[in-house]
This record gives sequence, C-alpha cells and structure tokens, in this order.
Amino acid sequence: MKSLDTVTTVEIGNSLRRDSIRINGSVPTSGGEARARVVIDKLRELVGEKTRFRVESRNANVKGKGLGFSASGFAALGLATSKALGLSLEPQELSEVVRLGAGSASRSLVGGFSIWYANRNRRSYAEQLASASSIKMRTLIVPIPSTMKTDRAHADVLTSPFFKARLLYLKGVLRKMRRAIGRRNVSEICRLAELDTLNLHAITMTGRLETILASPLSIRIMDEVRRLREEDRVPVWYSLDTGPSVFINTTPKSASKVERRIRTLADKVISSDPGGPAEIISHHLF
Repeated sequence: MKSLDTVTTVEIGNSLRRDSIRINGSVPTSGGEARARVVIDKLRELVGEKTRFRVESRNANVKGKGLGFSASGFAALGLATSKALGLSLEPQELSEVVRLGAGSASRSLVGGFSIWYANRNRRSYAEQLASASSIKMRTLIVPIPSTMKTDRAHADVLTSPFFKARLLYLKGVLRKMRRAIGRRNVSEICRLAELDTLNLHAITMTGRLETILASPLSIRIMDEVRRLREEDRVPVWYSLDTGPSVFINTTPKSASKVERRIRTLADKVISSDPGGPAEIISHHLF
C-alpha cells in the first residue's frame, strides 16, 4: 500500500565501530535482528565482504497488526543494502533474497500487482503482473492493534485439517486472479481477495492454537462492507492479512462514500492507492 511505506537507510564500512540495527528508533527483538541479518549476510556473501553495517528503518506512523510492515521493511532493507554494497541485482534476483526475511517482502520489492512463485524452476521469486497505476483501485485501511504473534499464526496453520485443501484451492484461485489482473477487472480482483481472506482465516482458526485473528471491530467493518455492497449496490469488498486490520477495496469513484460509512465505526481510516516497487530515494534517516 502506498500509504503504508517504509524508509530504510543502510551504511556499510569498516570505519563503523560495530553493527547496528534500529527500527522505528528502537533496537529490534533478537528474532527481528536475526531475520534482518539473514538478508544482509546473504547480500554481503554475494560481494564477498564482511564489513560492519548500520541500519535505520522507519515505518509509516500507523499502529496496527496485519499492515504488511514486515513485507515493506525487508523489501526496503534488501534494496538499501544492495545499493550500499554496490550490487546491481535484477528485481527477481533481489526478491529471492528479501523473501528470506519475510516471504511477502518479495512481492513488496517488485510492487504493483505481483505474484510470488514458491518454486518455479527451483527458484522462489516475485514477478510484477501489472503496475500500481494501471489498475484503478482505492483501498481504505482501518489499522487495528493486536498482541497476536504473526509468526506463531503462520506456523500454526500447518496443523489445520484444512491446510492441504487450501493449497489445492490456491491453484485455481491464482489462475482466476491472474486473469482478473490481466483484464484490469477491479471488481473481480477485489472479490477474489475477499474470498481468499475467508479461506485464509479458516485455517488459522482451525489450527492447533485456534487463532482468531479478527477482532470485534474487524467483524463490524466486514458486515458494513457487505451491507454497502448488497443493499446500496456499492462496489466494495474487504480483505484481511494475518491480523485484525481491515483493507477495504473499492473504486476511486466510490471511495468517498465508503469512507464516510466506515468512519461511523472506526476512528482512523487511511486512504491509499496501490504501492509501487521499492525505490532509492534522496531522503536519508542519518
């Protein structure tokens, strides 16, 4: 999402006293630092250097769970680190590296409407299917906090009795989504995203930990979106990632009406266009 960006600055050199990683002004958890080091070390391995590094990264000032900051964060980290090391990797090559930090980072790196191949000719990378500006779509984001650990939810879905069924379902729905993206069919793209939300949350709720990601506010917003669509004939659909935050997908023409209705339920609503690929910018954090 264009409105949920991450800015990352990386400096590499033997003149640095020690390695340093800070995210939103704080030292990350040991697990978060380890994931960042996997990406950095893989890129350093490509150039055969073991220099020290300094990383400063800041996400958009939005508090909520399931907003995709791991995806944008590792995409930004990978691009900034490769630039600092003087590497010139193609987006597909770099997407293979950033996915080591977070699988969804591979899609954030290439941006727009993209697909992540789990195993294509023994490679795992992302490919952009359509640019962000080529499909006229608007997303309203309702950020909702949660203490749920995303990593636990990702691991627990493997214990759901419906996990294998989801893998079979994905083969068919991905073909439909590719077709919808190719035709620039906003309604079908959004409908399939909503359907996949329900399918995804079915396996999180039926894993060993019985994780319910949606909050009461999430459910109220989902119900309101359905009423807008079914009673008012507004082209609008919802989508959730692994968290309670809700993404409400609609057309630019209907966005204002949808936002007015959603603001009767939620204090914070962020309007966003689709996000583009990771890019080098002139603004630095140090």
